[in-house]
Order: sequence, then C-alpha cells, then structure tokens
Amino acid sequence: MKQGVYVRFTFILLIVGFMVAVQYNTVQKPESRDTRDIWEIRQELSAEKQLHSELLSDIREVNETITKYENLQSESPAQALNETLETLREKAGLTIVTGPGLELVIEPSLEGIALGETISGISPDLLVRLLNEINRFNGHDVSIDGKRIIHSSPIRDINGQTTVNSLNVRTPPFKIRIGTETMEDAEKLYNHLQSSMIADDFFIDNLTLTIEEPKDQISIPAYDQPIENNYLKNTSKGD
Repeated sequence: MKQGVYVRFTFILLIVGFMVAVQYNTVQKPESRDTRDIWEIRQELSAEKQLHSELLSDIREVNETITKYENLQSESPAQALNETLETLREKAGLTIVTGPGLELVIEPSLEGIALGETISGISPDLLVRLLNEINRFNGHDVSIDGKRIIHSSPIRDINGQTTVNSLNVRTPPFKIRIGTETMEDAEKLYNHLQSSMIADDFFIDNLTLTIEEPKDQISIPAYDQPIENNYLKNTSKGD
C-alpha cells in the first residue's frame, strides 16, 4: 500500500518538476520579437521586390537568347555563334559601350587647398564604397580614370598608390563614367548619389565628388587588359 502511494507521489513530483522547468525556460528565453518599424520592413520588401524583378529580367533575357540562337542555328549556325560571342564580349566589358549614363568628377577640395593640405589621392576603400553605391542602382558599366571595371577588376593599394586593373589611378582631378541601360536608370542613380552620404566620405579625405546630370549618350571604354582564367583551358580538336 505504502509503495503505491510512493509511486503516485513520485509521479506527481515529476509532472510538477517538468512544468516548472518549462515555465523557467520560457521566462529565461522569451520568444524574440521583430522590433523593426513599418518603414524598415517596407524598405526590405522593396529591396526584395527589386531583386525579384532583376531575376525575372535576367531569366527573360536568357530565354530570348536561347530562342534567338535556336532560330538562327537552323539557318546559319556561324551567325548564331558570332552573335552569341559578341553578346558575351559586351557583358564581359570587352567592347566600348555607348548609351545613357552620367559622369562623376573627383577633385581636390577647395578647403584642403586653402589650408595647404596635401592631396595624396583617392584610397582604395573609398573607391570600393563608391562602386557599391553605384552597383546598388543599376550602374552596369563603369570606368575609373579611363580604366574599365569588370567582374574581376582589382582595386588595391600597391606601394602607396591606388590602382585599378593594376594601373595607377592618378591624383585627382579625374572622372568616373557610369553607363546605364535606360535614361530612367541614370536619373535614379543620379538622385540616389545626390541624397547619399558618399560625398561626405570624400570631403573627409579632402576631396570633392561632383555628380553631373545624366546624359543621353556617354561612352565607356572597353577593358584592355589580359583576362586571367584559372579554371578554363583550350582543348585540342577531338578531345
């Protein structure tokens, strides 16, 4: 009889202990809540929608290329290959691009000149921050001081000198040219750069960033350096 009471008592204590443990765990680790306000959520949603739109546009472009290639393949395979090669060269930055865009002028600040500050040049970090701002708003084709930026372009400090594509970027003044797909994209990029804090970063380094108004026609030079390829190689015929 007593053994049965002990068993029931022990079982009740186990249940009570389990409930206390669950309650303690809930108090110690409360469910995290989303503390973002409505505008932060709207901005994140807008960024996701923009990414979705860009992905759909890329998919549509690829489908159009495939359809065009299939149509030409039956009529003229050589022409299809040449057109595909030219498209790839354009995307890789190996051709001159002419179209809508805008120019940025980087110069020594008047305040720095008046105070006798030494204008050493633009730092790689500042150039990278500027490129990130440009890429956020569809700046597809960019040249810095006449040097075309492609996907593998290095921007680094070599012996105290900022380089792009392993070529020295001269001490300001110099220009940055940005090509966009449409005039609307150029205007959006212009407005974004005007409202961003990037110009303040230049001012701290005794430089001024002048953002010129968008133009219908602007020319971006082609990439003229050898492209290193560590993963692909030519194969002999028949391999």
